[in-house]
Amino acid sequence: MRWRRTSKAYAASKHFICERCGQPGRIVHHKQYISPKNIHDPMITLNWENLEYLCQDCHTREHLAGSGCKEGLCFNSEGELIKNE
Repeated sequence: MRWRRTSKAYAASKHFICERCGQPGRIVHHKQYISPKNIHDPMITLNWENLEYLCQDCHTREHLAGSGCKEGLCFNSEGELIKNE
């Protein structure tokens, strides 16, 4: 899967360190949130310019502070964005 390869390579490029707080990271976050309209656009979903490596705490703060995921999408237990069933 392209996302898994992209997210693993991106995390490795950041030495698995959260880009916000410097703690060990866990989740590759999309700066521009994924929506049903852009979920198939690789310039949004796979573009390293739209990615940020975060620890669980920073990722949670990001989604609590902002609008979170768009309707129809959610995060699984691995921190991956999936379609909400």
